[in-house]
Amino acid sequence: MTGMADWNQGVGTLSEAHRNGLAALLDNAKCGWKQLATAAKDDPRFRCSESELTNCSLQVMSCDGSPGRSLLDRLTERGCTLAFLLQCLRKMEHHQALDYLTTAVEQIQVTEHPQAQQVPEGSRVVLSCRASGPPGLGYQWFRGKEEIPGGNAPDLVVPFLTVAEKGHYICRVNHGERCIFSNWAPVRVIRSGNSSSEASSSFFSATSGLRITYQPVHQSLSEGEAMLLQCFAEGNPPPQYQWYRNKEPLASATRNKLKIPCVTTADRGKYYCRVYNLYHETRSNEVNINIGPSSMQEANWKYDEEDGSMGPGRQLGNFYATDKVALLIGNMNYLYHRQLRAPMADVHELTNLLRQLDFKVVSLLDLNRQEMHSAVTEFLLLLDRGVYGLLYFAGHGYENYGNSFMVPIDAPASYTSEHCLWVQWVLQRMQERQTDLNVFLLDMCRKRNLNDDTRPEPGPWKVTANIVFGYATCVDAEAYEMNKDDLSNGIFISYLKKRLMKDEKVTVMLDKVGEDMGKCRITQGRQALELRSNLSERRALTDKIQSTDCPVTSARNLQWAIAHVLPESRTLHFECGVKVQLGFAAEFSNLMIIYTRILEKPKEIDHCTAQLSDFSEDLEIDLKHTNQETLLEAGSILPIAQLLPQPEAPKLFTRLKALQRLKKDLTFTVCLHYQYSNLEEELQERQTVTIGKPLVSKLNLHEPRAAPASCSSSSSSSSFDFNSSSLTEGMFSSASTSATTTCWTNYSQPGSGDTMSEVSPTTGVNLPEENLDTDEFQTLSAGKSLPCTRGDDLSYRFSNMPDFHSY
Repeated sequence: MTGMADWNQGVGTLSEAHRNGLAALLDNAKCGWKQLATAAKDDPRFRCSESELTNCSLQVMSCDGSPGRSLLDRLTERGCTLAFLLQCLRKMEHHQALDYLTTAVEQIQVTEHPQAQQVPEGSRVVLSCRASGPPGLGYQWFRGKEEIPGGNAPDLVVPFLTVAEKGHYICRVNHGERCIFSNWAPVRVIRSGNSSSEASSSFFSATSGLRITYQPVHQSLSEGEAMLLQCFAEGNPPPQYQWYRNKEPLASATRNKLKIPCVTTADRGKYYCRVYNLYHETRSNEVNINIGPSSMQEANWKYDEEDGSMGPGRQLGNFYATDKVALLIGNMNYLYHRQLRAPMADVHELTNLLRQLDFKVVSLLDLNRQEMHSAVTEFLLLLDRGVYGLLYFAGHGYENYGNSFMVPIDAPASYTSEHCLWVQWVLQRMQERQTDLNVFLLDMCRKRNLNDDTRPEPGPWKVTANIVFGYATCVDAEAYEMNKDDLSNGIFISYLKKRLMKDEKVTVMLDKVGEDMGKCRITQGRQALELRSNLSERRALTDKIQSTDCPVTSARNLQWAIAHVLPESRTLHFECGVKVQLGFAAEFSNLMIIYTRILEKPKEIDHCTAQLSDFSEDLEIDLKHTNQETLLEAGSILPIAQLLPQPEAPKLFTRLKALQRLKKDLTFTVCLHYQYSNLEEELQERQTVTIGKPLVSKLNLHEPRAAPASCSSSSSSSSFDFNSSSLTEGMFSSASTSATTTCWTNYSQPGSGDTMSEVSPTTGVNLPEENLDTDEFQTLSAGKSLPCTRGDDLSYRFSNMPDFHSY
């Protein structure tokens, strides 16, 4: 270090690029921004409240958001110094961030040195020097010890080289009082009187240097987009190229252009190109490639912060996934059974945590039988060799004779297996996909269903050693949820969310969750985690994704981006001169919020509001959740309001649920109510808006699906036959059922690489971890109970939450 003077400067003195780079290293769960916030609490000035930490975590809901950058900005505003930040990083033992910050503050690095030149007299000579370091670097060229007037740019151009201008050249790069020098570059002159052979030899030697004429640039992309990096150089012999990511060479990346058609989060990192020929070599500038989520959960308004990327995690045994996909289903609003409270919060938090582990997540609330079957069938088609798959269900359930059943929201009062989804059928189908890891978590009751006497039997099981199967409770027991504040968790997720991000074998992690649950006094003797596994390898949910050029992966990423895109924000112009903004955000894959905001109105108009009405007939609309002044009044209890632009500007919110039932393009009317200051009568103008099929409505989950494969069963197996007469058409035509198909098309061959397609993750919210001491369980109720139990016989309390009323 050159002295403490530099370190006593504020964090804000770091360049924008360095703050973004540091934030990228902090955007991970194992050693990241949360740990930095904890370390910073040593100084009361930098202590963050729970609300501020929640606000930071909410940045993951935007594809351009970064929790780490948000926390750094808060520390900057409070006058945090670089020295204190360095101290916190040391306390965290975040060595990568320590090295990065030290380099950013203390070092200027020459990335391109000037090359030796030997050219004929009168020729044009260009000497180049490039350096990285703090913003505002200064350059000064020297010939010998003499400073060259005007030579204060990275490139020194000598239009007509003379004998007097030969010599050794060097460039000084400085920032304030700190400076560094490039290598010496001898420049020799070939006189016209030299022999032709000498001139030819000298010319060949002179032009054997290298000069990069076009550098790659930083990029921020969403998954599914194409990445193109370019590097051009001049030299003789012709230059050759080799691209690197995170200092590791990329196989077959040996051209001046590096293109990845459909990027994933595994492609995030720092890239540069090594350029070389027979005599020399140099390297391009190192650039950051940030890969954020698709627009699945992104509010459709601008949010101008750089996206962060997770730092590389420790690998348990050098295991990698070719991709990670997850389906989360939470059923709450049952038509004929007691409604539940926890599934929304459970799915919401699990979505966010899995997304931080680079899972592509689709989260769905309140599915009927057909929708559950279609969603699970489509999820099975995403599984293939090398993929990590995770399926989570929260809702009512039961178990008879070792067979478990997930209950959809439309199950009748005395339901049987034919009204439900058979867990063992799903598990066997998952196993057949030949994935590297299948995790199936059931957060539901396992009591007997006295209305059902069927005993279905699955077909023969294969030995795959890839299954982790977890129940939130044991046989003949209930799973409980906790009533606390407005967001209620089930007991299982309350403990799982504390362990999920740990870099441990998934079975070890779940065993520790079970141990934690066993210490909860209030549930002892009532609920205990049961885990079954045949996983033979030390695979963890934190294992990184190893990118692949397989077109199946590209198809998956592309479909994920397409099928979960939000409508574009738009501005409506009314004849009276009022401009209305129409924006969109998503809480879950099948739940969208529309907001209207008055952008501009003439002075003579006293007041005006823009309300939505006349929605498409096939969409279920709860009128009390339309045109509300707050998100809470619109039925949303999740903390997403911070993502909205200009919080002080009045808005009206409309919350649309069950988008999976939308059969046609979503159409509605925007009705502008306004009143002139000199008139008592209220006037109206109306505009009809069509926004297509948003989010998962493109997947047509309301349509029957063909099962990927059938299993043999007893005579009761007819309960599990599904109508497969109609299949969803893909959004893109394809000459064959090849890997380039970009839709959730239905194929029937398990394990086939041609069955891949994609869904998008929701952008969940990081919520502060709750302290689950027993005294905080204000009310404990059976979350998923025995089907024949009367709801009014149970002790259950609802807070004032309008979105949990039955339809």
